[in-house]
Amino acid sequence: MATIVFCSVNKTARTTARRCLSSYSKGLASSGESPLSCTHSPLTKLLPSTRWFSRGSSVRFMSHGTAGRAGAGRTRRGALLSGAAAVTAAAAVAGFLANANHFQQAEMATKVSPISEEKEPEGEILERCRGFMSPPVTDIGELQERKGEMRTRMEMLIMQTQADFCKALEVVDGGTFKVDRWQRNEGGGGISCVMQDGKVFEKAGVNVSVVFGYLTEEAAKQMRSRGKVLKGKDGKLPFCAMGVSSVIHPKNPHIPTVHFNYRYFEIEEEDGSKQWWFGGGTDLTPVYINKDDAFHFHNTLKEACDKHHSQYYPDFKKWCDRYFYIQHRGETRGIGGIFFDDLDSPSQEEAFSFVKSCARTVVPCYLPIVHKHLNDSFTEEEKDWQQVRRGRYVEFNLVYDRGVKFGLATPGSRIESILMSLPLSARWEYMHEPAKGTLEAEMLEALRNPKEWV
Repeated sequence: MATIVFCSVNKTARTTARRCLSSYSKGLASSGESPLSCTHSPLTKLLPSTRWFSRGSSVRFMSHGTAGRAGAGRTRRGALLSGAAAVTAAAAVAGFLANANHFQQAEMATKVSPISEEKEPEGEILERCRGFMSPPVTDIGELQERKGEMRTRMEMLIMQTQADFCKALEVVDGGTFKVDRWQRNEGGGGISCVMQDGKVFEKAGVNVSVVFGYLTEEAAKQMRSRGKVLKGKDGKLPFCAMGVSSVIHPKNPHIPTVHFNYRYFEIEEEDGSKQWWFGGGTDLTPVYINKDDAFHFHNTLKEACDKHHSQYYPDFKKWCDRYFYIQHRGETRGIGGIFFDDLDSPSQEEAFSFVKSCARTVVPCYLPIVHKHLNDSFTEEEKDWQQVRRGRYVEFNLVYDRGVKFGLATPGSRIESILMSLPLSARWEYMHEPAKGTLEAEMLEALRNPKEWV
């Protein structure tokens, strides 16, 4: 989990805050206690009526107020709407198979600096599973038998990430995720957690999938096109793929949409050897530019990357801007984050450690932004602009996203899980272009010319 530095707080309080922030992985759900209801939670108790944003070695404290919202150059019409019930939840992109067609080969650094990564939680698999949204896809007995293997460790990580994020969103929204287990006839299955029409989130989805079987010839060709040398036995390539994926669409246009996906792929070749790699990333799609939000989001990701290599964040930030690009519009989908694929160096252990650091940022990089804007008011015009931007989100996912396209064309993929990434509502206006000098125009300019936020 990303480190949050609290200024003007004594050492004991800082220690308590960090302990509460990391409590997600301790199975609080088994006792019925919400992960954000810790008695000394820094989100609710340590600094009442404030929200924290990390900024290097200091923290910006932000109130719930909306003063200054109607800034210069903003032209607005329509009645003011209440924004307390504001934020959109996320449609999760599941069907990990959808991510088999990757973007490009990563320009990976070959040397990783020493890090003091937090060790994985100790204890039996069964004990850890009690805090999940559902029992894992793989039988618990099988997980216990091979608990040292990467397949098991990654499945436990994605299940924990799903539980952490869902519980944090439930605390904010007051609603409950519907937990939907599904099976894939060809092998494996998944757990889709969806919350719709909540107080804060219009649609929120967090999906886990663990699938296995044999690669189709189409998938094998796509991997070979990325430089993978695959040698199957009798034309068959056994594989295992797993991942966690989420998209959150809030109701309030001042709360951004967020997406993340972290995955692991393993292929067994003819001689019994295995090829493996990790992929994933986290990105933010705001409706309006807020520089503090952008800094907090990107800086949280940068801190996680910097623990492993100083070049990871700048490389993966650029990769994210290139990938989430709507070519026919000439603009990015959002303000980016990080994105990487084919991560198979310098070692499996170090690659997994990096992915684990990234997965642990999904709550601290997003929830402070949600809390900050919970009570922001908004106009009908701002809501209309949100609907237009959602239309762009849909365009990217259905036209360009290789994961969605691959999933829709892959036998056995679960369509409902793949399309969880789409919002409940969107809007397409003919020849829509915001007026110069407005906040909408500022947003569009940032999408057409990606910026460095950190």
